Amino acid sequence: MHPVRTPHVVVVMGVAGTGKTTIGPLLATRLGVPYAEGDDFHPAANIAKMSAGVPLTDEDRWPWLDAIGAWAHEQAGLGGVVSSSALKRAYRDRLRAAAPGVVFVHLTGDRALIEDRMAHRQGHFMPTALLDSQFATLQPLEPDEAGVVVDVSGSPEEITARAVNALRDLERFEPRAARSSR
Repeated sequence: MHPVRTPHVVVVMGVAGTGKTTIGPLLATRLGVPYAEGDDFHPAANIAKMSAGVPLTDEDRWPWLDAIGAWAHEQAGLGGVVSSSALKRAYRDRLRAAAPGVVFVHLTGDRALIEDRMAHRQGHFMPTALLDSQFATLQPLEPDEAGVVVDVSGSPEEITARAVNALRDLERFEPRAARSSR
């Protein structure tokens, strides 16, 4: 399979447990661009809070989002994939302010499936107890936001293929609202 090659920076977003850390690198490989793990941009204080089961505040998230935005800005025109929950429109707006051309891949799925995946992953600081706060905070992509919604059922390879196909459709500049109304 040949890489698709894209100059876009793609932000793989969604609540914890949707597979951002799994799908992000696979998507980057398929797109022929570098991958950056969003969790690596968190300050130690954020990781400590989440590890203790304490949801982050907006004030906690701003420096993290700014660091991701700076990376995305550096990759503008070159392409890249970065993971970030990007749960609120304000968070995505902040990323777009730093890197106006970013495109979002919103990984979404059944809550029970996501919780099951979270319960079985190892070595991650985010406890399943925070999943409810993630869903409560989530503001899905709006029609004026450049992005696609991808279901997380199936294997990582199937999810990645759906994401690549959805991004190809998006690159044809068909408005998202028109795609949603089919």
